[in-house]
Amino acid sequence: MRSLTARLSAAAAVLSLAPAMVPTLAHAAAPAPDVAWDLVRDLTTQVGPRPAGSPAEARAREWAAARLKQLGFQNVAIEPFTMRAYRRGIDKAELVGFAAQPLAITALGYSGATPEAGITAPLVYFPSLAALEAAPDGSLSGKIAFIDHAMAPTQDGSGYGPYGNVRRKGPGVAVAKGALAVVIRSVGTDKHRNPHTGVISWAKGVKPIPAGAVSNPDADQIARLAATGQPLKLHLTLTGQIIDNAPSGNVVGELPGRDPSLPPVLVACHLDSWDLGTGAIDDGAGCAIVAGAALGAQTSGPDGGKPLRTIRVLFAGSEEVGGFGGEAYAQKHGKEPHALAMESDFGADRVWRVITNFAPSADAVKARLLAALNPLGVVPGDGTANGGEDVGAIIAAQKLPVVDLNQDGTHYFDLHHTPDDTLDKIDPATLAQNVAAWQSTLAIVANEPGPIAAR
Repeated sequence: MRSLTARLSAAAAVLSLAPAMVPTLAHAAAPAPDVAWDLVRDLTTQVGPRPAGSPAEARAREWAAARLKQLGFQNVAIEPFTMRAYRRGIDKAELVGFAAQPLAITALGYSGATPEAGITAPLVYFPSLAALEAAPDGSLSGKIAFIDHAMAPTQDGSGYGPYGNVRRKGPGVAVAKGALAVVIRSVGTDKHRNPHTGVISWAKGVKPIPAGAVSNPDADQIARLAATGQPLKLHLTLTGQIIDNAPSGNVVGELPGRDPSLPPVLVACHLDSWDLGTGAIDDGAGCAIVAGAALGAQTSGPDGGKPLRTIRVLFAGSEEVGGFGGEAYAQKHGKEPHALAMESDFGADRVWRVITNFAPSADAVKARLLAALNPLGVVPGDGTANGGEDVGAIIAAQKLPVVDLNQDGTHYFDLHHTPDDTLDKIDPATLAQNVAAWQSTLAIVANEPGPIAAR
């Protein structure tokens, strides 16, 4: 249980912001950080890791539905769907022969499997994905490819796109070159001996080969050994399974507004996680933030009453392996009008920037939003908001307005998809700042009587 000192510190950090918020949020209650903290604490403790399509993810759905009802959400429902899942087996790797040593490795989602005894083959080093792409087709027959890269931390997390392609696309490129298996440097920015998992995007018709990621220190070791010019050989064991038609599902709940005829505001996160940690920053924190903020916004209407619009919360399933929950939500609810969509899925560090896709006709709403967020240290950003994986399908289907509350991602990829994704990495004070920023946003958009046009 969190110490009294930590609780008081978190509460003080948020309450110190309240006077500055009064002019723009006259009827908004002070944020309640303990709601969010208690949610992420209990989810990561009582359920733990929640791999997509697993019994643990099913337990998480039941837990989430019960907790939302307990908190006062209405129309709470579990909405099942099926998807393709990945179940981890034995993950082991070691260099044999020259410089023999074990490596810290994890299988990537949808990896092909080795025999139980593993495989042993020459390891061929490529300094980048582009270098592998330039290799002649068939040149890696009977060999294992190693793909290196140089991901660096950024505040906005923009490196995840290009460097993440090493994981998403690299294994498929290795197949085209004839590789027996593929190993990559983890898509992460830490220096710990923790490998980062994540999903592979196999092209249709491609037979998956064994694919894993080694920790950054192990990747450094491989790069130094490759520079010696000595031939390298790897023994690799990855025995996970791809499972079709696995059960998954979304959890939805609503806090009805004063006018139920108006389209709701949708706020989302994803309930599943990878299995290496307990899914605290990815994405237990996001579910805690959106639920806590939705509850806090219930006093943002006139005279401290309910907001005008219903706020609907979506805890999406199976995001980590392909965004299945967001697609299932759009299929089920695509004919229901929505007012706006938002998503929290970038950890629990401070919100520092806000981006929208509002049309010029919504400039007045945007101005009120910026004014409400300014006291929290949130600045306007350039670009166009896109929401995220869990709301992307419904946004595209209905061309919805979006607000992106960008969190500081400088350290996010130190923890992302690793065993270090655990509750102790969340600072209660920064979690509370997230809730405050989301609550301030919902107090504006959920009380807007007219439609907000998107660009």
